[in-house]
Amino acid sequence: MQVQSIKEILDGPKVSNWLGSEKTRDMVADQIRKIWGESEVKNYNPETNALPFASWLRLGYRPKRGSKALKSVTVVERRDAKGNITKFARKINLFYYRSVEPLSK
Repeated sequence: MQVQSIKEILDGPKVSNWLGSEKTRDMVADQIRKIWGESEVKNYNPETNALPFASWLRLGYRPKRGSKALKSVTVVERRDAKGNITKFARKINLFYYRSVEPLSK
């Protein structure tokens, strides 16, 4: 497996499942601001650099020891047997690109 560099991941196409919610984008941006400061919020792109654990694993990275996940939510839709759609919020944990390292370390 050829592992892309962080720069290639950040410059590449969308790799997250982010659906475009400004509310969740702002929620994660606030957490980044508290941890890394205002200047790092300018680097934040929800489509490429804040991903769930499984996505980082597929890209050849893992969270650094002791790093904490950023908290976010996503809306999940379920259809029952009658065809009615129910929507509910599901909590998700994201790891920012500054808190991951290559698996080979």
